[in-house]
Amino acid sequence: MTRRFSLFALVALILARGFLTPCTVLLAPCSSAWAQQPKKIPRIGFLFIGSTDQPHLDSFRQGLRDLGYVEGKNIVIEYRYAEGKLDALPALAAELVGLHVDVILTTTLRASHVVLETTRTIPIIGVGLGDFVDGGLVKSLARPGGNLTGLSNSAGPGMRGKQLELLKEAAPKTNAVAMLWNIDAGRLASGAIEEARTVAKALAIQLRTYEIKDAGDIEHAFDDTKKFHINGLLITGGPVTTKNSTRITELAGKLRLPAMYNTRQFVEDGGLMSYGVNVREIYRRDATYVDKILKGAKPAELPVEQPKKFEFIVNLNAAKQIGLTIPPNVLARADKVIR
Repeated sequence: MTRRFSLFALVALILARGFLTPCTVLLAPCSSAWAQQPKKIPRIGFLFIGSTDQPHLDSFRQGLRDLGYVEGKNIVIEYRYAEGKLDALPALAAELVGLHVDVILTTTLRASHVVLETTRTIPIIGVGLGDFVDGGLVKSLARPGGNLTGLSNSAGPGMRGKQLELLKEAAPKTNAVAMLWNIDAGRLASGAIEEARTVAKALAIQLRTYEIKDAGDIEHAFDDTKKFHINGLLITGGPVTTKNSTRITELAGKLRLPAMYNTRQFVEDGGLMSYGVNVREIYRRDATYVDKILKGAKPAELPVEQPKKFEFIVNLNAAKQIGLTIPPNVLARADKVIR
């Protein structure tokens, strides 16, 4: 009793002298406990249909660094790769959900639907997908309404037509084009193919379309070039064509075929030219969506972002390889010329 009385008397004396306030005395133990709790490191998951050689991941990591996130230090990224096997996606998605990640990133419509079937609570960010609405992922671009949002790579109507027009201007003798289209595009592909056919007819170009499901479909399309006198290529995006970009550009060069690609990756791999969205920019900006969600933003209220930057890239080394001289008026419109 004497010890307890002495302690209370000491506290009363300290308060009376003005050294501490009552609130300070009462909260000091709690404040100390709060200060000792380690800050939770956010963990995000990234699900790919392809393999580890993803060409745009560095842009995403740079976007994170710009926002103060350093992988392995104050943010953890769990990578999962399906290696081109679509039936592997459900198990990989379940793994990420089981890790209780704070957000999951997907890069294809197929993978996005699989993750949506696996979780309706963990936020999902689609990276460079096509039309989110037509793809059945969100209710509207302005207000997605569920647990998925992201950044689209869809340029809307007119992209395939513009690509064909540039191909015809760069290689005027082109009159038979093979179009390799993305199997993952689903319903979106029909509109793009119809648009390409309409423009091809106006340009006096015969268009043959090839559905690309795997690397074998790519080889088949190139095997047909002699049979159908194909003298031009239109390569659209997708996990299979992207993964096999080097092989596609090698075959196009070997067969001396002028080719129009959808992203600069193909041109940097030796392809002739590309016109489309800046995919690196999409991946870099994707980091801003991760940041917003980690800070409390809800995917249902976070608008899907449409692409703002388009670029036309020409590779003069590739042109020389196939014996093609790019007209000056075409070069003048290029955002970048590789010499």
